[in-house]
This record gives sequence, C-alpha cells and structure tokens, in this order.
Amino acid sequence: MARRHLCYNRFELLKQIRELTRSIVEDICGGRSPILRIDQFSSYCADVSGNCCCSYDLPIRKEILVLQRESQVRRLDLLLRVLLIVQQLLQENKHCSKRDIYYMYPSAFKEQSVVDRAINDICILLHCSRHNLNVVSVGNGLVMGWLRFSEAGRKFDCIGSPNKTYHIPVQVEDVEDIFSLANYILIVEKESVFQRLANDQFCRQNRAIVVTGRGYPDIPTRRFLNLLVGTLHLPVYCLVDCDPYGIDILVTYRFGSMQMAYDSKYLRLPEIRWLGAFPSDSENYQLPQQCLLNLTTEDKKKAEAVLCRCYMEREVPHWRSELQLLLDRGVKFEIEALSAQSITFLSEKYLPSKIERGVHL
Repeated sequence: MARRHLCYNRFELLKQIRELTRSIVEDICGGRSPILRIDQFSSYCADVSGNCCCSYDLPIRKEILVLQRESQVRRLDLLLRVLLIVQQLLQENKHCSKRDIYYMYPSAFKEQSVVDRAINDICILLHCSRHNLNVVSVGNGLVMGWLRFSEAGRKFDCIGSPNKTYHIPVQVEDVEDIFSLANYILIVEKESVFQRLANDQFCRQNRAIVVTGRGYPDIPTRRFLNLLVGTLHLPVYCLVDCDPYGIDILVTYRFGSMQMAYDSKYLRLPEIRWLGAFPSDSENYQLPQQCLLNLTTEDKKKAEAVLCRCYMEREVPHWRSELQLLLDRGVKFEIEALSAQSITFLSEKYLPSKIERGVHL
C-alpha cells in the first residue's frame, strides 16, 4: 500500500509528538533502548535500463536508530532537540526557518545539514510535510502574468499588470481564490531571463503565467507551481540553459529532489514539458561560435550523474537523448545566447513559435 500522506493540523501533530516522546521516555525508564524506525525514500536509482521498480511514494527501506552506537545516540539527541523546537512552534503557532533552528543550538548542531536531516526525519516519523511543522523556507521564486490569487487576506492581482513581478508566497497553504486567464505556465531557470521577458512585455503579448525559481527551485516555488497546475490544469513548459546544470534543474521540477524524496508527491510536476534550450538550437538558430562554451570537468560529471538516474530512461528517454547529445558535443550555451539574433528574439520569436508549433519534449 502506498504511504498515506496526511496534512495534519498543529493539534494533531502535537499529539503525535507527545506520543513519540512518551514512548522514548518509557523505554529509557524501563531500562530498554529506545528504537526509532525511519522510512527511507529515494527519487531514483542507478538502473539505467529503466526496468527498475522505483516508487515515489513507497519507502525503499527502514533505518533503525538505537542507543547502542555513539553516532546514533548523537543523531537521536539532535533529532529530539529539533523536535522540542518544533513542538514550541506548534504550541505558539509561530513559524521559523531551518537557519533559525540552527542558531538556537549552534554548538550542538555544528552545521546546517544536521538540522536539515533532523527535520526530514521528523517529517517522515510524523507523516507530514515540512510546512506542517511551521518550518518555512526563505522564498526565492517570482511570478508574473495572467493570474490572481489571495494569501492570508492579501490580494495579488497580476492580471491588472501582467508584467509586474510578485514574490511567490512562502506559506503556500494560505493561497486561495486562484483565478487565471492564461493559456499556459512558463517556468524559466534564471531571474535574468525572467526580467528579459518582463522588459519585453511578454505576458502582455502572450496570455501566460511566468515563474522563476532563480536557479534550483526552493520548496515554496515548487509547491506553488504544484498548486497552480492542480487548480488551473494548464500546460506547463520549462526553459533552461543548454548545459547539464540547467537540465538538472529541469528534472528537479519534473521529479523532485533526492533530499525531499519523502515529499516528492507534493513537489514534482509530471506534466512539465521541456521547451528548450536544446543542443540542436545552436544550429537551428545559427548561434555564433563565440556563444558556445566547452563543457567543464564539473559539467561532464553532472551530465554523467543525471544520465545514470533510472527515470531518465524509463520516463523521459527523449530528455536523456538530448543530454547525451550535449555531452557528446562537449559544448553548452546559455538562454541569453539567443539574443545574438536580436535583443527581443527570445520573447518575440523563439518562445511563441515553439509553443505554437508544439516544439517541446
């Protein structure tokens, strides 16, 4: 049976926390070693045949924490410290960031990744998402276009000024009254491209909603997109640099990240279509040789790592073929290279013609 993911209110979560801590205390008082069984999830494996049985919603194994190893004693101690902070947040109905939590016990945590792991463990133990714990991310995402919504009583009317930029709300669970006149959603990798489209009045000329995560997307951006697609049922396209890191950002939108694999059902966008830039675009649009850059060693390592993910062959073989072609050619280029045609070529020719002709993968 697939793991049932419940959206608890804070009182239900507080009850679960009390039950968890009570069982740990009872074990210790009874002279028994507390045992925590934490499900382990994975977004992909390295079976390049595509014949694996990876599941997004089922755990691949259980990790068992006991007080018999020093490393596990420390991990349990840190998990309980974070759980105490989460309990206080829920009791007072306040919010904070992962970084805030780190600075409450910096000498104990020593590094941010320890806090991140503890929060993920708590989410898995309580079968909830991070935002249910009142732990929020700092939002980086931006949106513009033919969209109107409200968030915690505030109105966001992008339709009145479709090229005006708004920050994506951090607390996406408070977003409601979503209305749109758009024909599609366009995700762009970088803020510079987003601003290029805003300057060119792209959304005024094309009935679109444009979103950027400004690089690798944060959780609020991915949750917001998931909400928009689920509510509006619009086609969603993605435009990234023609390089291994751009393609990795694309697959992060499509499949989710390994770190948040336990919550990928609510963060991934299976409907996303890759609009570009493709390796073949350099010839199709006659990019100058100066726009083509040699792949670095790091680029090649990233490309090889992404190629080895099982979902590339199983679910998006055309994407895998394009990435392999990129690696074989040994050169990359940025979206902005299309400006070699003209400063408005991206917004007036490249994007509209690709969407109209259905040139996407």
